[in-house]
Amino acid sequence: MAADNKGGDAVAAAEARVRALPIWQGAPQLVPLRGGVSNISFKVTDSQGSYVARVGGDYPCHQVSREREAIAARAAFAAGLSPELVHAADGMMVLRYIEARTYTEADVRADAERCVGILRRCHLELGRHVHGQGAIFWVFQILRDYGHTLVRHGHRHAPDVPRWMEIVDRLEAAQVPLPVVFGHHDVLPTNFLDDGRRLWLIDWEYGAFGTAMFDLASVAANSSFDAAGEQLILETYFGKAPPESLWRAFHAMKAASALREAVWGMVSELYLAAPGVDYVAYASEYLGRFEKVHAAYVADYGA
Repeated sequence: MAADNKGGDAVAAAEARVRALPIWQGAPQLVPLRGGVSNISFKVTDSQGSYVARVGGDYPCHQVSREREAIAARAAFAAGLSPELVHAADGMMVLRYIEARTYTEADVRADAERCVGILRRCHLELGRHVHGQGAIFWVFQILRDYGHTLVRHGHRHAPDVPRWMEIVDRLEAAQVPLPVVFGHHDVLPTNFLDDGRRLWLIDWEYGAFGTAMFDLASVAANSSFDAAGEQLILETYFGKAPPESLWRAFHAMKAASALREAVWGMVSELYLAAPGVDYVAYASEYLGRFEKVHAAYVADYGA
């Protein structure tokens, strides 16, 4: 009950902050939105239209900067990938609301070509619209930082960190050179929206320059693609059948992506408290995915 009260207090405090913003025309109507695992969000309607307001500050534990996120969100709007950012300050972001369906894993698998297509547009176009500080995302550095955090805090999975870090070294060594692109780096199914005419890509907390391979592998890892689906992802993105070296890099990155989600959940246990989110269960689910994906990688490619 205490945890529920704490969550309710957090939502009430967030709602009060959103209502107090000076950008609304008339009295705003707020409806809480579900689905976020690190922020508190509302659909807000005033006399001029509808918006999504999200409350959540910087998260140094996850290398998340709201200033850099706003830069990425503005660039994504300029590139035609994401709704317009209309306000960003003091841990709050307000974007125009889009009437659209949020994707599930099954939706992403069924619409793989369009999902890969919008990621390719992101990689080819978004970086040209980035003004201000450009961030970098390299999952292997992030995993090492997460491992350090778990050990420092004596997390229950701290004894597993040395093994994971050895695996991280091998997965990183399997990567192949690709052009530096601006990636999304959080392609969970819920970040794809379909308004009936087109797809949108939302949530730019981890938007940064990096390798296309992470987004491609994450689509497969986060939406449970089979082998045929994974071939479709790579052939759609690269326009041809990938060589063996690219396949190996993809499967290695898929394991890294699953491990990142798992350890993200573990680190979040230590620092975050989004209402209604079970970080332990989240970490457990993705740790299971990682072990399965990594075992398949070892079976196919050795260590």
